[in-house]
Amino acid sequence: MLTAKTSELELMQGWFDSDPEHTRVRVTFPINKWAGSADSAVVYFEIEPGHRLAEHTDSAEEILYVVAGDAEAQLGDERGRLTAGDLAVIPAMVPHGVVNVGTETLKVVGFFSQSEIISTFNESVQPFGAAVLNQGAPPPAAGESTTGSPSESSLASS
Repeated sequence: MLTAKTSELELMQGWFDSDPEHTRVRVTFPINKWAGSADSAVVYFEIEPGHRLAEHTDSAEEILYVVAGDAEAQLGDERGRLTAGDLAVIPAMVPHGVVNVGTETLKVVGFFSQSEIISTFNESVQPFGAAVLNQGAPPPAAGESTTGSPSESSLASS
């Protein structure tokens, strides 16, 4: 059985150079193709008050579950409030983002309908240096790199 304890996950910090003071997110993809899942993936992320996960698209449908905190979610032109215990469906390839509008750390689990997820942002995600990320993939071998690959083994945790 493939398992992950959210309280013990090593989270990587990501941000955008255009707004490094408000776009910091701590994230990991503990379950995916590279962890042994055949048909699904999971993301876990945390956002501090006033910070946001910038708009992006994902290659597969995602269901968000808000574990703790208050968020404003954006899905295309639609905006809505999500609080602890809420679920939201994000269709594949629809631009979306999340802002922590509360006073505590926002904690979210996202469940994907595929085991390999390609996320595309409008600008490069730091410290990965790429706008297109193959989420959870192992780091590329020396000399390879067309898509950034944030993996726990290749980046420092925050």
